[in-house]
Amino acid sequence: MRKKIVIASVSLMAIMFVGTIAGFLNFAPKSNNNNNQDTLNPETFLNKLLSPSTVNASALGNERANITIVEFADYQCPFCAQFNKETKDSIVENFIDTGKAKFLYKDLIVNDGSDKASTLAAAASYCAAEQGMYWEYHDELFKNSNGENTGWVTTDSLKQFANNVRVPDLMKFSDCVDTGKYKEIVSENDSFARNIGLQSTPSFIFYNGTTPVAIQGAQPYEAFEQIITAIS
Repeated sequence: MRKKIVIASVSLMAIMFVGTIAGFLNFAPKSNNNNNQDTLNPETFLNKLLSPSTVNASALGNERANITIVEFADYQCPFCAQFNKETKDSIVENFIDTGKAKFLYKDLIVNDGSDKASTLAAAASYCAAEQGMYWEYHDELFKNSNGENTGWVTTDSLKQFANNVRVPDLMKFSDCVDTGKYKEIVSENDSFARNIGLQSTPSFIFYNGTTPVAIQGAQPYEAFEQIITAIS
């Protein structure tokens, strides 16, 4: 379901650095996971937040842009697909292409069934990234998204999507998908998201070099415009 804006403007920000990111972690569920200790270190938090999941899955836009938008999402999430289809292009046109912001994507797996389809789709995106086709494949997944655990994600469909966007070496892509080469990367993204308190998809963190700001849900373009303007 569409969520309300958690943090709509600078005046409402509850996520900020004051020596530590403890204020951010107040949103996080209690966990015995040792990895949770990493999020207590602001430098580690920022490094994980701002680094691409793999070398060839870099952010859209100018690396020197002042603002980074990080989306945490699941390829089977219908509201993530809604954002990708209805809002992302406007953000790219008005903020990414103009150099005001860059856009990064990380996995938050909320819809895995017994077939682990969400993980499979996310891992496939990094197989496409190996051949310089990350964002093309990312958009193709959301273009074909058909809800939660409806059977639209299979190894065959993932390979067809690669063909659709003309991934150069389909044999290499197929081997990558079949061996589950990037499943651990997906798991690491998911653990990071949960350890910092994110629980629903899509969720977005904006970072301007000083203060991270978060919203959740398939918000309209105006919500993104409001935050980017406020923190610029």
